[in-house]
Amino acid sequence: MNSVWLLFLPACFALNLVPGPNNLLSLNNAACHGLRLACLAAFGRLLAFAGMIALAASGLALVLQTSASLFLAIKLFGGLYLLWLAVQLWRAPAQSLEAGLPIQRANLWALARQEFLLAAGNPKAILIFTAFLPQFVDPRLPAGQQFALLGGTFLVLELVAVALYSLAGLHLGRLLAGQRARRLFNRCCAVLLGGAGLGLLLSRRPA
Repeated sequence: MNSVWLLFLPACFALNLVPGPNNLLSLNNAACHGLRLACLAAFGRLLAFAGMIALAASGLALVLQTSASLFLAIKLFGGLYLLWLAVQLWRAPAQSLEAGLPIQRANLWALARQEFLLAAGNPKAILIFTAFLPQFVDPRLPAGQQFALLGGTFLVLELVAVALYSLAGLHLGRLLAGQRARRLFNRCCAVLLGGAGLGLLLSRRPA
C-alpha cells in the first residue's frame, strides 16, 4: 500500500491544484475578504468531498471485492479520464479573473455554502471519487481502510491547495489572474495529470 500511496500523492495533488471553480472562488475570496475567511469557507467544499468519498467507498467496496473485471474497467476508465483531463487542461483557454465567479458578501456561512454547492454540483469531482480513487485500492486488502486513507489524504491536500490559492489571491492578485500565468499553470497541471494517467495505465494490476 505504501508504494501505491506514493503514486497517489502527486496525482492527487495535481487534481487538487487544477484551477477549477472552487479554487478560483478561494482566490477571489482571499482577494476580497482576506486569507482567514477564504480558508474557513473552504470547509464547505471539504464537507461535500467527504460525503462523496463516503458514498464511493460504500458503493464500490463490493465491486472491488467481487469482480476483478469491473475493478480493471474502473482502473482503465480512471487512467483514460486523467489523460482526457490533461488534454482538456492543456488546450483550455486562459481566462482572466474577471470571468470568474461572482463574489458574495463577507459572511462565512454564505461563502461556505457557496463552496459546498459548487463542489457538490461539480461532475468532475464526482468522477474523481468514483473513477480516480478506486484505481489505488488493492482488492486483496480491506477496501474501507484504503478509502479512508486515500480520502483523508485527498482532503488534507485539498486544504493545502485552498491555502495556496488563498495566499495567491492575497499576495499575487492580478499577477496570477493574468492569462499567461494561468496558461502556464494549466499546462504544468496537465503534464502532471498526463504522467499520472500513463503511469496508471502501464502499471501492473494487483492479482
